[in-house]
Formats: sequence, C-alpha cells, structure tokens
Amino acid sequence: MREEEIINYTELADAHIIEIFKSATIELPDAVRLFSHVLNAQHIWAQRISGKTPFYGVWDIHLTKDFESLSLENFRLIREALNNHPLDKRVLYTNTRGDQYENCIDEILFHLFNHSTYHRGQVVTLLKKAGFTPPVTDYIMLKRDHLL
Repeated sequence: MREEEIINYTELADAHIIEIFKSATIELPDAVRLFSHVLNAQHIWAQRISGKTPFYGVWDIHLTKDFESLSLENFRLIREALNNHPLDKRVLYTNTRGDQYENCIDEILFHLFNHSTYHRGQVVTLLKKAGFTPPVTDYIMLKRDHLL
C-alpha cells in the first residue's frame, strides 16, 4: 500500500470522529482525552521526522473545537515531512522520558498510523457508550465507497 493512501485513510477516519465531536452537546472527557492523544502523537511524530521540537505533549488535552484545525495541520506536517525525506531515512529522536532511539521513517509511519487506529477504536467505543452512532472508519468500507 502506498504511504499516501494510508495517510488519506487515517485523515478521513479521523475526520469522521471529529464530526461526532463537533455535533456533541454533552461532555465526553475520556473520549476527548484519547482523541487529543491521537492528535498529539501524530504531531509529535511528524515533528520528529522533520527534526523539530513538538509543540504538544503526549497527553495534552485540546478543545474539541480545535480538533479539526489540529488534524489538518498534522497531516500537512506529515505530508511535508514525507516530501522532504525518503522512507528509508533513519531518524534519531528522544522519547518523552529522554531516551534516544533511531528508526526508519517507514517504521515510524507504520507505528503512527497503527497507533491512530488503535486509539480511534477506543474513542469509538466511548462514543457508542455515550449514545452516538459510531462513524464508519473501516478502511475497506471507505475504499468500497470510493472515499479513498
């Protein structure tokens, strides 16, 4: 699978979740916390690939009204990083505990998108428990509907 398709998929699946948050009239603190974490992780990894310092911490909490703009910026940063660096480039980075690691960009992307999917599933479960109809975020269903 091409990296652009997985980027597009993740961006679209996130957008479906963001639409639920935009229409919500009740407080959803656990879901907000987890989705903020998804957005933060995407931002952090995009910044690491580009050799820049992230603006957000792993567990910073954002306002739901900011989710859409944060997501758009994250995917702009991800695409920019990929346009400027080959997938096999090794990236040296420091995790939140100060430990240094080195991975290829393609490994980082695999982690970033898998991490997003994992936590999106948790967010959807929380939204469903709160009475929301979960959005379709399955790759194959979005592909069949020609959204990807």
